Amino acid sequence: MPLSDPRREKQLHQFIQRLGLPKQAPVRWDLLDLALTHPTASATANYERLEFVGDAVVKLAAAEFLFTTYPNASDGELSALRSVMVSDRLLAQIADQYGFDRFLLMANSALADRVGQETRLAAAFEAVLAALYLSTQNLSLIAPWLEPHLYQSSEMIRQDPALHNYKGALQGWTQAHHQSLPEYRVQEVGQVYGDTERFVAEVWLQGKRWGEGKGQSKKAAEQSAARVAFLALKDAFESKE
Repeated sequence: MPLSDPRREKQLHQFIQRLGLPKQAPVRWDLLDLALTHPTASATANYERLEFVGDAVVKLAAAEFLFTTYPNASDGELSALRSVMVSDRLLAQIADQYGFDRFLLMANSALADRVGQETRLAAAFEAVLAALYLSTQNLSLIAPWLEPHLYQSSEMIRQDPALHNYKGALQGWTQAHHQSLPEYRVQEVGQVYGDTERFVAEVWLQGKRWGEGKGQSKKAAEQSAARVAFLALKDAFESKE
């Protein structure tokens, strides 16, 4: 469906070419326009509904890729890989490589919000996947340009699972070696939005504190603390051998 604004349509054609898709790709331009519209640009016509669909599409794309690429991997390993590969951080990194911000319509307030950039890019990324999937009802407009990124991410994660998800690595370690789960205790110590040390998290296991970390969100602080605890537990275990 063509757009009423030829300048916007030209811009979206440029975006499609950045993805390496052909000019005549059967894209629904109205959906792609929505996918690249931030809520601050339009309260009603934006990427939020498409993001809902895109969350499922990116998981499907990752699942199909992993199932085909790693035929000997267990379902547990595939699930663990996918959970990291579809994280906001990695999706935002892919979106940034294609310059999503250049095509995303948004108010100046959102553009100036550097702290929210990762969430914004990840949301737009999922919405774009939804628009492309709904254009063809399959992954034909997605797999050609997304799979190289999925391969790079999956290989990096397989080499060091903890590098991207220390909370998951720590949980697996404590279950295997201590038959228990770590406990996270989080405190908000700052009130400034975007402060990289706004939250402080501690990791406790069997009555002992094993790590502390800080972050601008509870999740970031927990990941930081989990890294400290994971390395400390490994060192303690290896020193006994």
